[in-house]
Amino acid sequence: MPARKPPEGFLGLPEEREDPRTARVVVLPIPFEATVSYESGTRDGPAAIIAASRQVELYDEELESEPALAWGVQTLPPLACDLPAGEAMTERIARAVAPIVKGGRFLLALGGEHGISAGIVRGVRRSLPDPLTIVQIDAHADLRDSYEGDRFSHACAMRRILDENPGETVQIGIRSFSREEAEFIRANRGRVNMFAAGRIRETDHLDFLRELKGMVKGRSVYLTLDVDGLDPAVVPATGTPEPGGLSWREALDILKTVAEASRIVAMDCVELAPRPGLHMADFAVAKLLYKALSYAIRT
Repeated sequence: MPARKPPEGFLGLPEEREDPRTARVVVLPIPFEATVSYESGTRDGPAAIIAASRQVELYDEELESEPALAWGVQTLPPLACDLPAGEAMTERIARAVAPIVKGGRFLLALGGEHGISAGIVRGVRRSLPDPLTIVQIDAHADLRDSYEGDRFSHACAMRRILDENPGETVQIGIRSFSREEAEFIRANRGRVNMFAAGRIRETDHLDFLRELKGMVKGRSVYLTLDVDGLDPAVVPATGTPEPGGLSWREALDILKTVAEASRIVAMDCVELAPRPGLHMADFAVAKLLYKALSYAIRT
């Protein structure tokens, strides 16, 4: 079944703030779903996020402004996702992404499953060739080299990103991973830095944020946000909702810390699987992305 076409456009801005000639943010829907291993539906994630975003108030009490009106948003048509998971689809994503970033605009890619992220990172690095620091919010490590015989599975998303990017990866909120992944993390300590959910809870919150700040300070960051990184109480509509995830406040503190200490150059949001009657999840994700953009884009 084809993905639903999203309504135009993200946040429902006035027409003049959606002008591609002036909009600083570009939203690219990538409704790709080919390797999900439990509940499906991520193909409908981009449309649900965009629809919910149109109900988000533009005024931000914390920032005392309407940030989106300052930077503007162009929402592109969904990328064609008729290829299987693999090199060809990864390259298609990279080619769609590269000119956006090269043009100096901020990219928000909406998935779809997590497997899209390697293609986005490839495209970003074609325009910004220096190594990126990857910040991953997620319930799962996604560091398998292959899953069910597929090296491009969503369960291998971060391993394929490591293939594309020689820089460090910071994983936040992880609470489910395999023995293979645990051994890989130990063997690559320093390049792969994990803040497991349990470790975050066992550490003083401000100490955790200070450590995170030190890891990203002055870096160019690519942010990949898998919605299952948040607790199912916040986002229940995802393929594998793991208990014990980040709270809303914890997620905001992480996003703000990373944005203030680094330069976020692009981001994706993946693995929302909309469910009838659970539009609270769609809205929470849309609102979280508005906050992330507002922190990341300095006006």
